[in-house]
Amino acid sequence: MPDARFDEWLAQRYEKLWPELFDPLLIDRTVDLLAGLAGTGAALELGIGTGRIAVPLSRRGVRVHGIELSPAMAEQIGAREGGSAIDVTIGDLASAAVGRTFRLVYLLRNTITNLTTQDAQVDAFRNAAAHLEPGGRLVIENYIPELRRLPPGETVHVFARTPDHLGFEEYDVAHQIAVSHHHWQIDGQPATFSSPHRYVWPAELDLMARLAGLTLRERWSGWGREPFTAESRSHISIWQKPTGD
Repeated sequence: MPDARFDEWLAQRYEKLWPELFDPLLIDRTVDLLAGLAGTGAALELGIGTGRIAVPLSRRGVRVHGIELSPAMAEQIGAREGGSAIDVTIGDLASAAVGRTFRLVYLLRNTITNLTTQDAQVDAFRNAAAHLEPGGRLVIENYIPELRRLPPGETVHVFARTPDHLGFEEYDVAHQIAVSHHHWQIDGQPATFSSPHRYVWPAELDLMARLAGLTLRERWSGWGREPFTAESRSHISIWQKPTGD
């Protein structure tokens, strides 16, 4: 089980620390796509966090349940308008069971990389598949590892540089780990946060999906359904569980 690094201090400031995740257009496009996949069925978010997407998806009429390792993050959901309609199971997304199936299961914003071993990531796919009804879809949003942008011999990639935020990754290529570092100025005070991630390529995720009995249906580079190409920096991938016919 990964460490519960998202503590109360971070959970209370999540929107301030990562404001780009709360862009209204991004949220609308994400909810539009997920609501279309869920249809009249229910959805399960693995790593639901503070309900950034789950709450507006619920307000759209989709019944949403969540699994979240950090109680502090999950507590923020109830503070959002409409958040009380969402039930959350506290536990590891690779193993926690809800006891029912869903039309849609989804993991957003690189959540799969919070699991820092290949075995744990494979277990997450199996757990997702176990929660899908026949014909249901699994959606994962994940970044493309930035190894192509590292100069020869370098291991650090800067992904954010603003007056209030410096973010960079340290790559350990031998172990397929990237440690993400953040340095902020929040309310006039310095703050830091670091977390290890097992970076993973789309092809490896496809293999994990096949091991879980899922088939790739679509892949885009963003929530606007932009084509996925060799230059894409991220991807939205959708796998489907067999219908059982």
